Amino acid sequence: MTTGAGWRPEREIELVAGTPAGGGQDRPARALISVLESGGLLDVPVKLTNITGRGGGNAWDYLASQAGNPHVVAINSPTIITNRQLGVSDFDDTALTPLANLYTEYIAFLVRADSAISDGAALLARLHDPAAVTIAMATAIGNTNHMALAQLVRHAGGDPRKLKLHVFDSALYAVDDVMAGRAEVAAITAVSAAKELGSGGLRALAVSSPQRLPDLYAQTPTWTELGVACTIGTWRGVIGAHGIDHARIAWWDHALKTVAASAAWQNELRRHYWINTGTAHSETGVMLDRERVLLGGLLRDLGLLS
Repeated sequence: MTTGAGWRPEREIELVAGTPAGGGQDRPARALISVLESGGLLDVPVKLTNITGRGGGNAWDYLASQAGNPHVVAINSPTIITNRQLGVSDFDDTALTPLANLYTEYIAFLVRADSAISDGAALLARLHDPAAVTIAMATAIGNTNHMALAQLVRHAGGDPRKLKLHVFDSALYAVDDVMAGRAEVAAITAVSAAKELGSGGLRALAVSSPQRLPDLYAQTPTWTELGVACTIGTWRGVIGAHGIDHARIAWWDHALKTVAASAAWQNELRRHYWINTGTAHSETGVMLDRERVLLGGLLRDLGLLS
């Protein structure tokens, strides 16, 4: 694909995801590759590389080593901001080149089908003593899943710093943890539990989205409906290395705008319970600056920042 007489990729593109196959950063990477290829937007091959750990931090470390290389990009998420704020990383998105935001996925709160926790109200009652409830989540302490849990605990009159958490590199492992009975509750992105929810192995208590999600979650209330101020999700974007010049940024900007406008991408959004909150390159930096302030405030509320 060309953008007038401008630059276009000259060799294989590498798209990096900071979670394992099937995880929260892997799914948008695979969907993006599918739409780029099916839409004829690439003249070169593209490969997916999974580099797990530190809530995506290891993947972004790799990206940071590719200065000036427009052929390597990564999936972006809020932990790129919170990792630095928490001291897990010594850089954030400002040391790289944000290219676009793609969507936001919201958090589902689930239990095993046979759990004694009957609904959202019952979970809130248990969270008055958060140390008494083991909760599985992904992918890092201080991420939006953790922040959502803190909002619930605070509403219940408990201390968010006493949450008992099992933290995994992928929400799929959190699902397994609940299914095996090692944790009582999962706080994970909605699509991550779709298989077990559809089979009846899990029940959804509530979601953190601004409105009800479709299909499997159509009967699941939002926390707002239940009287709890908990509307928060995990955005996913695309980020490049530091030092990419304007012509190469322009190619990626055009390619990602074309993806976002396509029917194939709209189908991916619906299929994965993703909400369209996309921004182009010119708007993404402003969005990330706004998130930096918001996320820092929520981390302070959690007692994770001084």
